[in-house]
Amino acid sequence: MIILNSLPIVIIALSLIGSYIGMSLKERSWPFYRTCLWVIGVCSGSIVMIEPMASLMQHHFVNHMYGHILLGMLAPLLMVLAAPITLLLKSLPTKSARKLTSFMNTGYVKFIMHPVTALVLNTGGLWLLYRTDLFMYMHHSALIYYLVHIHIFLAGYLFTSIMLYIDPVRNPYSFRYRAIVMMISVTLHQILSKSFYPYPPSGVETNQAEKGAMVMYYGGDVIELFIIFLMCLKWYKSVRPKRINQYNKQSSKRLNV
Repeated sequence: MIILNSLPIVIIALSLIGSYIGMSLKERSWPFYRTCLWVIGVCSGSIVMIEPMASLMQHHFVNHMYGHILLGMLAPLLMVLAAPITLLLKSLPTKSARKLTSFMNTGYVKFIMHPVTALVLNTGGLWLLYRTDLFMYMHHSALIYYLVHIHIFLAGYLFTSIMLYIDPVRNPYSFRYRAIVMMISVTLHQILSKSFYPYPPSGVETNQAEKGAMVMYYGGDVIELFIIFLMCLKWYKSVRPKRINQYNKQSSKRLNV
C-alpha cells in the first residue's frame, strides 16, 4: 500500500473554502445556505484524501466505496448547488468576467459540457476503474491514486452540473435529453455495482466486494434520486408559469364567449 501526504489536500481544501467565503462576503445578497453547501461539500470530498480515511479506503473495499460516494457523488452535488461559477462571475471585474464567459463558450468547453461526454467521463470512468486492473495499480502508485481520485471528483462535478444547470449555461440541453442521459447513468451505475458479486474488482476479496457493492448500489441510489428530484423540480418551476398563462388565456376566452 502507498503512503499519502495529506498536507496538499488540506491546503487545497482550505484555499477553496477561503476563496468562496471571501467572494460571498463581498456579495452581501449571496445566500448563506450556498456557502454552507460549499463548505460541507469541500470537506466531504477532501476527507476522503486525508488520514485516517485515506488509509481505511486502501485496506477495505467497503470503506473505499464510502469514499467513492463522498468524493464522486455527494461532494460534487453539494458544491454544484453552491453555484460557484455564478459567484465567481459576480465577484470578478467586468473584463475578467467576460474573458471567463468567452472561455466557457469555446468548442472544447462545449464538447466537455455535452451530457454524453460527461456520462462517458463519469460512469465510463468507473467501469474502467473497477473492471480493469487499474484499481489494483492505483494502490501501488501515489501518482495513479491521486489522478484517479481527481478524475472521480471532476467527472462527478461535471456530470452533476450538467444535469442540474445551477450555474448559467448558454444553449443548455433540454430536460428530456438530460433525463434520458441520467437514466442511462443510473442503469450503468447499478449494473456495475451488481457485477461485483460474480466478478469482484482486481485484488478485492469476494466478501468485501459484495459489501462494497451494496454501499455503491444503495448509497448511489440516494444521491441519484435526489439529483432526479432536483431536475424534475426545476423543470416543473420552469414550465409552471407557461401553463398558468395558458390556463388564464383559456379562462378569459370562455368568459368572453
